[in-house]
Amino acid sequence: MPTRDYYEVLGVPRGASESEIKRAYRQLARKYHPDVAEDKARAGEHFKEINEAYEVLSDAQKREQYDRFGTVGNGAGPGFGSAGDFGPFAGEGFGEIFDMFFGGGRAQGRSRGGPQRGSDLRYDLEITLEEAYTGVEREISYSHLGQCVSCEGSGCAPGTKPQACVQCGGSGQLRQVRSTPLGQFVTTAPCSRCGGEGRIILSPCVTCHGRGRMETERKIAVRIPAGVDDGSRIRIAGSGEAGAHGGQPGDLYVYLSVAEHELFKREGLDLALFAPITFPQAALGGDVAIPTLAGESTTLHVPPGTQTATIFRVRGKGMPSVRGGGFGDMLVHVNVVVPRKLTKHQREILEEFARAGGDQVEEEKGFFERVKDAFGVD
Repeated sequence: MPTRDYYEVLGVPRGASESEIKRAYRQLARKYHPDVAEDKARAGEHFKEINEAYEVLSDAQKREQYDRFGTVGNGAGPGFGSAGDFGPFAGEGFGEIFDMFFGGGRAQGRSRGGPQRGSDLRYDLEITLEEAYTGVEREISYSHLGQCVSCEGSGCAPGTKPQACVQCGGSGQLRQVRSTPLGQFVTTAPCSRCGGEGRIILSPCVTCHGRGRMETERKIAVRIPAGVDDGSRIRIAGSGEAGAHGGQPGDLYVYLSVAEHELFKREGLDLALFAPITFPQAALGGDVAIPTLAGESTTLHVPPGTQTATIFRVRGKGMPSVRGGGFGDMLVHVNVVVPRKLTKHQREILEEFARAGGDQVEEEKGFFERVKDAFGVD
């Protein structure tokens, strides 16, 4: 049976997820690897214990058996059976193991001197709600690494070509085999002569100094379709930074933010509008002219007796769908405005209105009747 609790060895709770177990194991493996620890003998034993715990807890079937019975099989953990047995690292490759412990670089399967795609770029652009409604074309300017026009990205002076590095044979990497108590580690590092490029430029371009790229300003027109929303992203292929060694350029991503509007608030494809109306309009009803984002007004019919905070839906006056297929609606929130000052004539009319019973609140059930119902009073 195991001498220590496997969860305690890795420092994780019993309900830890697979990713939590793996992350804890990698951290401990880096710390207690015999090649980096000061007390190598003690570290070797602890490293074996850590590996044994991970072997069990990373395997769903073994972990279930361990959780139920406190042991796996005959109770012995797998550990490192031989110098060539790397337990949970099996199949990861020696380069990945070395990276895990020491953070070193390893070969990527191809020379760095080959074609490399350029980086993508981001541009933040603010537009108005009207521009989002109609769609617009905007010209933007940004700085980026563009291809050198003198050498067309090769980095070489006209009439010359780069030569393969004689030290690494054009691979850009130097390979080293090192023996350890755990077996042989094969490590790779960038070639010091060519800087990992795998090639050497003997006659660099005088314009870009052999880099093949240079900082340039660029202006492009961005077509923004109607109906875009805040946070929308437009991809412009090939407008990012130039690739290295003949690689494809990256892309430009334009992120849109829509400024707040003075009158309208967007709610998906719908537009909310808060419209004031007068007391006579609310009481008597009538037609009210309201604005739209299209730049023209439309007529809203207010029925007699309209209360404040009533919402009217005006079909087809909202935002267009960016994918096509129609428009949203306009949701008009009416607010009955009470005048702060009255003329003498207006006051006389309202006083007459009050004397005629206009100051009585009309409800389906009176206030005092609802109080009686709430408290069960007859």
